Amino acid sequence: MIILVGGEKGGSGKSCIAQNIAVFLARDCGAAVIMVDCDPQRTTSDWIQARNQHPELTSINCVQLYGKIRHDLLSLEQHYDVVIVDCGGQDNLALRATMSVASHVLMPLRPKRRDLKTVNHMDDVVATCMMINPKMQASFVITQCPNLPSQASRITEAKEVCRTYGINVLENVTYSRNIYDDSEESGRSVMEIEPKGKAADEIRSIACEMLQASSAGELRKRFMNLKVNAMGVQYGSGRSEEKRYAM
Repeated sequence: MIILVGGEKGGSGKSCIAQNIAVFLARDCGAAVIMVDCDPQRTTSDWIQARNQHPELTSINCVQLYGKIRHDLLSLEQHYDVVIVDCGGQDNLALRATMSVASHVLMPLRPKRRDLKTVNHMDDVVATCMMINPKMQASFVITQCPNLPSQASRITEAKEVCRTYGINVLENVTYSRNIYDDSEESGRSVMEIEPKGKAADEIRSIACEMLQASSAGELRKRFMNLKVNAMGVQYGSGRSEEKRYAM
């Protein structure tokens, strides 16, 4: 499974979403996960580096790749249950290369006009890449939503704008919470800082909805079945791909 978290607009929390979903799948669902950081800002690589300072946390590997990464991703997919690609906030070669092989594409957007203006362009990119990869499941997710009840209409309107382009929009959203920043700074996820908190519930719900699962337990069973069906394939650490890690 290759999951791309990307889009044209920066600042919508793509790296944060990618990191937290990675922890959810590795920690709660028992998946062997590797993250691919395609963003020159190295947000995810820096997060992994901070995370490596805490050996008690669930281990997640990371590699930096740029440009024509299609074959690299297909190679990594042979050794991991999930490859999560953080492409940053721009339409580039790595984004399109990933879309050509991704099983799922998650495009975070804030409920703001300048973010919603990018929907038209991303619709074109998705349509183009689906000619090569028709099985790709693309979804928008609304992030960093305001908590005030008076602002709820902004979330609804943002979802409606996305739906006019015929691309799936997740019902679940993330709200603007300090815990997202706090967890990223320490190399942790919101689930590791506050497992029963609202932010943790948001991430679990988004991941399950994207993967069409009812719970972490269902996903754990899926990954276990994948491992059983792929006997002889080596998972986790110790492969040649790790020579390219930026850690």
